[in-house]
Amino acid sequence: MTTITSIKRARPASSPKENKKVLPRSDHLLVSSTKGKQKTKQSTKPLPTSFKIVAGSYERLLYGLDGSVSLNETNNSYKFELRPTFLFPAHVSCIKAVAASPNGGKWLATGSADEVIKVWDLRRKKEIGGLLHHEGSITQLHFPSRSHLLSASEDGTLCLFHARDWVVLRSLKGHKGRVNSMAVHPSNKVALSVGKDNTLRMWDLMRGKGSASTKLGKEGEVVRWSPTGSSFVVQSQNTIDVFTVDMVLRHTITHPSRIHTVRFSNRVNGSGELLLVGAEDKKLSIYDIPDDPETLPTVIAEMTGHTNRVKEVEILPLALPRSTKANAPLSTIILCTVSSDGKIHVYDLASLPADQKSGSEVLQISPVAEYDTKGTRLTCVTIADGEALEHAKSVNGKRKRGDEDSEQEDEDEGWGAHEREAEDDESG
Repeated sequence: MTTITSIKRARPASSPKENKKVLPRSDHLLVSSTKGKQKTKQSTKPLPTSFKIVAGSYERLLYGLDGSVSLNETNNSYKFELRPTFLFPAHVSCIKAVAASPNGGKWLATGSADEVIKVWDLRRKKEIGGLLHHEGSITQLHFPSRSHLLSASEDGTLCLFHARDWVVLRSLKGHKGRVNSMAVHPSNKVALSVGKDNTLRMWDLMRGKGSASTKLGKEGEVVRWSPTGSSFVVQSQNTIDVFTVDMVLRHTITHPSRIHTVRFSNRVNGSGELLLVGAEDKKLSIYDIPDDPETLPTVIAEMTGHTNRVKEVEILPLALPRSTKANAPLSTIILCTVSSDGKIHVYDLASLPADQKSGSEVLQISPVAEYDTKGTRLTCVTIADGEALEHAKSVNGKRKRGDEDSEQEDEDEGWGAHEREAEDDESG
């Protein structure tokens, strides 16, 4: 029977000597009655023309949706649609985290209060197995690349897995208590984490060691890097602290209500960065990040439609169908939110005009697509690439194994080399 092994690579200072448990795959299939061809990315990383949404819930249910965008030739507008593809209980306890590998990758990971990370193959549409390395609830999952998975847990550790043999490459220990959130720098070389111990920690992912830490004086709940990696934010209750890369506090934003999720995004129209904030006020507020680092970010728009707290938001750049309209956009960025009201909303960030800046009247933006789970308390969401503009080489409509292995090896080259060097240093 196929299994995922969670065997930890030997490390003299920190590796426990006990054998790691292995969870065999189950027979759950992430499929509807028909199988679609899975499209893959080129080395040029073309934007996807469709997308997949996966959401988890307190009720242990995992929801899968296929999303598409089409052109209404009558008025040259775009129509977004969501189609349910699967629904089943994926864990024995509530689902707290979900992540999809980027750039057309095939992996989906889900984490639960049952302390298990389950891994799913989105191309084959089935469960592969479970990773039982953590000894506490899984609080966050993130794929920095298609070849690596980073996890955080209430056991106080972060783990870096190799997304091929699922070996634990790094076990990052330093927090005294639950890790609430982590974020990987755009360079993929360092990560930040915050936890119940009121500390902010920076990790060297190349060598698997802590590189800096500071006391926050409060419990950080969410940490996020900006798209450029030149700043980051730490959210706690209804406040957001904006830091420089050197961990110097620049601003403190006070939001009108309790915050649950924070995410950076680039603008679609114009230039600049945005900060997306979901909270108890049932809205996703959009803060403009001024070019002047000394100017405080302010709310310029609100994405509305939910009737309960917004639990999480994710974004995905998406290619648009070609239009005959002059200066028609070739791409956009979609936002996906989940709420305790049981609804999944999709918003088009192109709805935010380039001239919508600080000082403008707050713009109200409605969703372009919606799916109602009929009362399920949704907790987390991720968006995966669907079809790409260009298709990888295939034989009889199927992806070549050699092409896939080659792409995986290319991605391993960066971290893999550093990992081998670090292990050689430690063994020597």
